[in-house]
Amino acid sequence: MHHGPIDLIIEATGDFHEIRAAYEAATTRFATILDELCEELSFLRSQTSPGSPLPNGRVARRMVNAVLPFSAREFITPMAAVAGSVAEEISGIMTRTAYLKKVFVNNGGDIALHLAPGESISVGMVQRPDALSLFGTLQIRFTDPVRGIATSGWRGRSFSLGIADAVTILAATSSMADAAATVIANAVDLPGHPEILRIPAREIAPDSDLGELPVTRSVGKLKSEEIDNALSRGQIVTEQLMAEELICGAALHLQGETRIAHSPDYLPYSVFHKSEMLSTRNAIA
Repeated sequence: MHHGPIDLIIEATGDFHEIRAAYEAATTRFATILDELCEELSFLRSQTSPGSPLPNGRVARRMVNAVLPFSAREFITPMAAVAGSVAEEISGIMTRTAYLKKVFVNNGGDIALHLAPGESISVGMVQRPDALSLFGTLQIRFTDPVRGIATSGWRGRSFSLGIADAVTILAATSSMADAAATVIANAVDLPGHPEILRIPAREIAPDSDLGELPVTRSVGKLKSEEIDNALSRGQIVTEQLMAEELICGAALHLQGETRIAHSPDYLPYSVFHKSEMLSTRNAIA
């Protein structure tokens, strides 16, 4: 499905008639989402603060609720969770309409999942969101708490304040995974480093919700200790969010180095193992 800046890849498994009903419901709902968001776009591009009012639209409300846990500690707008929230909305309308064994809704790498009892799904993990550079797969089962996956980084389609090539987050919902991926990718950083080029977001996209904040445009070759330092900054935030039970796990990538973390009560199955090849039918984060 494609509408303006939104591109979705959807797949459902189940009875033919159930799948057909789910796809029809998804198509009908998808046709209304962009206009609904545009009606409140000014609000959604504004900084979220504790106690911020909720917008009217269902997707917009989900966006605000996803970023609220981060709003007291840093600058963030509801747009940090837009892709994951749209994916979650479409997945939800499909599963409310029909009985499906499993569903994935992939919105540019931000993925909402549904699994019926006994089902599982294989997800490909990338080192860089701008290239299909798979470093392994993750098997998510019905019994796992993960139903949302999102990837962020300076090489992705959205702006980043940090220097991570990719940060992939596992969370209970795709809206929360999207917001957390933004926050952790921003934290993987080396403030003031001369090999990092930053430009005010507004100079690249005049209507960006980040305004004058400097976003990363290039990162030079870093020393091993600098990579370790930047990843450690991101890992600190990752561990904080896991302790707050906002996310289940994360993979942080920077110039060939990777940090992997997961919460103590969630041990991913076959987490991030090396893979020779993934079917194009698999969800790819």
